[in-house]
Amino acid sequence: MSNFLRGTGVALATPFNSDGSIDYQGVTSLVDFCIKGGVEYLVVLGTTAESVTLTKDEKKSLIAHIVKTNNKRLPLVIGVGGNNTSAVISELNEVNTSDFDAVLSVVPMYNRPSQEGIYQHYKAINDQTPLPVLLYNVPSRTATNMTAETTLRLAQLDNIIGIKEAVGDFTQVLKIIKDKPSDFLVISGDDALALPTVTAGGDGVISVVGQGFPKDFSEMIRLGLSGDINKAYDHLYKLLPVLDYAFEEGNPAGIKHILKIKGVCEDAVRLPLVSVSSTLSKKIKDFIKGY
Repeated sequence: MSNFLRGTGVALATPFNSDGSIDYQGVTSLVDFCIKGGVEYLVVLGTTAESVTLTKDEKKSLIAHIVKTNNKRLPLVIGVGGNNTSAVISELNEVNTSDFDAVLSVVPMYNRPSQEGIYQHYKAINDQTPLPVLLYNVPSRTATNMTAETTLRLAQLDNIIGIKEAVGDFTQVLKIIKDKPSDFLVISGDDALALPTVTAGGDGVISVVGQGFPKDFSEMIRLGLSGDINKAYDHLYKLLPVLDYAFEEGNPAGIKHILKIKGVCEDAVRLPLVSVSSTLSKKIKDFIKGY
């Protein structure tokens, strides 16, 4: 049932105008750019979308615009997470689930729950949302690591279909792959580790940089999934410098500047984020020119 999430998903950025309003023409351009580039699915309202800075009305408007632009061309995953379990469930129940194929929900941040607290948080979501659930572990943002043991325990629940794992510890990724149910997806949340995750038995990536280089990034993952390892790593090594540049001064400032240089959309971000420095801009421009 979850094979549609194998391959490359991209965590869409939210293009803004210079006055901070949503640039809907830029949204259309970005969605079309990713689809034409060959990615397998789109993730809406993830971290890269600067979702924490969007109002409730902006989220509804952005969702509607992306759904219309996508026009059922690719599966859609919606990001809904937080550190108030009941609020997460309420928000999920407000989403028109007919437009989405799964939900991506991050480990609660700031209040730093125990492993049992994390389990009970996701169990409540599992029990009360109509959508299949992808876990999302990103300790660099949440300050709490969901252990491999907790992930594998959650993998036994009927509605939880996989994990976007961005722990930064490849040993933990391997532990999950080793002992997971056969139909449980292990999806990399770290662009640099996406191909190693796939070649170790994982299922793909939800990528930031993939939306800037959708053709080559998605082809790299497909080659990895098909076992053509040497060609896949050729792609990775070619992309490797920009995988650093994209995150050097924060996400999504880096990927938005890449998209600006490629003529997809402008690179405006909302405070407290700021645009990339002139030094990083030159690195990115030189890379794209040489690429």
